Amino acid sequence: MAMPNALAIRDYRALASFREALRHFVRFSAAAARQAGVSPQQHQALLAIKAAGGRGPVTVGALAEKLARQPHSAVGLLDRLAKRGLARRRPDPVDRRKVDVTLTPAGEALIRRLSAAHREELRRLAPELRKLLRALR
Repeated sequence: MAMPNALAIRDYRALASFREALRHFVRFSAAAARQAGVSPQQHQALLAIKAAGGRGPVTVGALAEKLARQPHSAVGLLDRLAKRGLARRRPDPVDRRKVDVTLTPAGEALIRRLSAAHREELRRLAPELRKLLRALR
């Protein structure tokens, strides 16, 4: 096994600072989701469904994969989103074994608000993140 290049103390500091910045962003994201009335996992699901846009509806299986969850966990998450009127499921018109997932207008509005807030937070963090990434070269 090849030994990795030696790291200087500045490399460890940069890595630690970068991970800290990521934790702050994840904490921001969770708080923003809760403030909007959804769990962080529901926010992630809404974002994954929206991100699939333009390519048609996302299947439950594809959503589970994007969220790194078991399909039955994704189904439970979708049940909660559907109950809140944020997403809907429909049998695939071609392959009835598949279930397509789309956002409702309420889900679209919610993910639009959350994503705008996240984009602004990332823009705020960008200079520091760029600086930390440059330090890791």
